[in-house]
Amino acid sequence: MGFIHRHRWLTPYLLLAPGLVWLALFFVVPIGFLAHQSLEVQNPIDFSYAFKWAWHNYWDSISTYEPQLVRSFEYAAIATALALLISYPLAYWIAFRAGRWKNLFLLFIIGPFFVTYLIRTLAWETILSDNGFVVTTLKQLGILGSDGRLLATSTAVVAGITYNFLPFMALPLYVSLEQIDQRLIEAAQDLYASNAKAFLKVTLPLSLPGIIAGTLLTFIPASGDFINAQILGTSDQYMIGNVIQSRFLELTDYPTAAALSFILMAIILVLVIAYTRLLGTERLTG
Repeated sequence: MGFIHRHRWLTPYLLLAPGLVWLALFFVVPIGFLAHQSLEVQNPIDFSYAFKWAWHNYWDSISTYEPQLVRSFEYAAIATALALLISYPLAYWIAFRAGRWKNLFLLFIIGPFFVTYLIRTLAWETILSDNGFVVTTLKQLGILGSDGRLLATSTAVVAGITYNFLPFMALPLYVSLEQIDQRLIEAAQDLYASNAKAFLKVTLPLSLPGIIAGTLLTFIPASGDFINAQILGTSDQYMIGNVIQSRFLELTDYPTAAALSFILMAIILVLVIAYTRLLGTERLTG
């Protein structure tokens, strides 16, 4: 006990130690190994690898796979925007109108998480199949031509990404909206603000922490996704995640795969910093 009293300043560090060790073993060490791999060169004779500070791996990767890289962020941005447009009214209704049914509707949102990611995506392959109900209905309505299809298109890939990451958008939005003091909205209406103006001046600004958190939680994993493009699309819709997966597991081109991984992480980090700076990081904490 005397030792503890004399060294109280150690308490925070002792509490942090397990988490720091975990991060060091399963984040810092793998990242360092990946960085080492990204600067290696493959011997074309015996396919061994040698560390040669091969910075050209990065430039070669960008020039070769620029379309997939751009496509990844394009799909992720569209899916994030769609998820926000779908999730905000849903979260708003649950927070302010669902009453005692809130927990049930929240269960409906997180329900898909009880099914594996792969199975959920395969289900979309069935839903969007050429002979499925969706395509047949769209053809009958004249939205799709007689030989039109949804599967193996960019639309299918974006739809799959939007669906799979929708809960990551809806839950932060719900938490942010649910914490709003409704007396503030009533006060705005008492001051002759219309419902639309009260929403724009009170509800929307107070829900910004949820919007920021939801868009980040959706956009970041969506940028590196490869399952949706592989199952719902073709090589024409492949994202950078598909290239990394192929280079790592099929072609065993570890330097290129590692370089692409770092490029993806770097771009995401820059975008996140710019996004939070633009909107203000203090809004993340309300």
